Amino acid sequence: MKYILALDQGTTSSRAILFNHDGGIVATAQKEFRQIFPKPGWVEHDAQEIWATQAGVASEVLHKARAKAADVAAIGITNQRETTVVWDRKTGKPICNAIVWQDRRTASICDKLRAQKLDKLIQRKTGLIVDAYFSATKVQWILQNVKGAKARAAKGELAFGTIDSWLLWNLTGGKVHATDVSNASRTMLYDIRKGVWDDELLKIFGVPRSMLPEVRDSSGEFGMTSLLGGSIHIAGIAGDQQSALFGQICTKPGMVKNTYGTGCFMLMNTGTKPINSKNKLLTTVAWRINGRTEYALEGSVFIAGAAIQWLRDGLGIIRQSADVEALAASVPDTGGVYLVPAFAGLGAPHWDAYARGTLLGLTRGTTAAHIARATLEGIALQVMDILKAMEADAGIKLKELRVDGGASVNNLLMQLQCDLLGVPVVRPKVNETTALGAACLAGLAVGYWKNLDDIAKHWQVDRKFKPSMKAAARTQITQGWNRALGRAKGWEEKSA
Repeated sequence: MKYILALDQGTTSSRAILFNHDGGIVATAQKEFRQIFPKPGWVEHDAQEIWATQAGVASEVLHKARAKAADVAAIGITNQRETTVVWDRKTGKPICNAIVWQDRRTASICDKLRAQKLDKLIQRKTGLIVDAYFSATKVQWILQNVKGAKARAAKGELAFGTIDSWLLWNLTGGKVHATDVSNASRTMLYDIRKGVWDDELLKIFGVPRSMLPEVRDSSGEFGMTSLLGGSIHIAGIAGDQQSALFGQICTKPGMVKNTYGTGCFMLMNTGTKPINSKNKLLTTVAWRINGRTEYALEGSVFIAGAAIQWLRDGLGIIRQSADVEALAASVPDTGGVYLVPAFAGLGAPHWDAYARGTLLGLTRGTTAAHIARATLEGIALQVMDILKAMEADAGIKLKELRVDGGASVNNLLMQLQCDLLGVPVVRPKVNETTALGAACLAGLAVGYWKNLDDIAKHWQVDRKFKPSMKAAARTQITQGWNRALGRAKGWEEKSA
């Protein structure tokens, strides 16, 4: 029996999942690694620890399934995206800790770029909004701040990559320095229309071309690894959110997935044309297969599952996160209460760093249950705002929303989401869609699955939620939400 091995390298843990031909999970293994916070706003990972944990869980998952390297048809890699590693080509050792996507140390570099009016040019080429989130300013910072790095980079001694490239380098014993187009599109150095590393951007950020990985299709040959006791093809790579879009079989324009985790990540497939967002969404490459590039619009909600954790840890009205559903379901509505979960400001389409979390509409009759329900509603309303922005940008009407991630098991949240959007919400049987996407890309490349239709056959629905809310109730909730948003915006700034 042949399997596909997916390596899912996330922000807090490395995982390995073995899939069979039906897209079912055979075995999983997971190991957490350290989060390093050297200064406020700085977030780092030890890239060698990431490699050690990822190699460890890959061996462990084969052991669990009593499988050998010969039983694995191919490996697919998916990864936390913008996190940046720079290493020495000779020794293969990183020259400093990896700078994580969450890290804010380069915010001042971004301010300067905006002051120089370079943000429009950068957005036109990359589809990205100038922000410390992306890799370009992180590489720039490393070259400017790590002793001798700039001179070594100029001599061609250093390599840069996102985590997929780092894993690929180690899996192939330093033979392959490559990435896929979805990860390249998150670096802020890649022209997503021309499909090349861009000379003008490299000059702006001071990154030598010699540091960069080769950009390949998301599904195709990346090299061989013999680390698991025999030769295995590495045949698929995609950034985590793009991988989840593929794993949800959102392969036609207008199809959308949302991953409900700590925050929410929504991607809409827009087909072979990149769409310039007028609503401050990101334009990104979804994947490239057989030389055909497909694009997506992306929007994120900063706080989703984290708002439920706050009810648990901050307010203490629930013991564990799973308790929120029963508590919120014990009342028929929020009793006019709104929670705007802007604990870390507001993301797309508002982009207000000065917004703060706001609880409104309280009366003497308000109970913990009303606040719990308002929290779930606040998550669903944030998602609705982004999806409305996507519809406006793409000129495509949403037909359904495919969902995954930890909080998607909350049936009440999914029903509220469905009611507020007025379209069905569909949850698949396999919730591990990020890893499944990487497995599908790899399996496609080696003929394990014949084509997209063959993959789509195995995608199974766990539950389909259908809208039951009346239009008048939806309008009322939305109007109240917009008023609440108005109160939350600019809060910190105004009180200063």
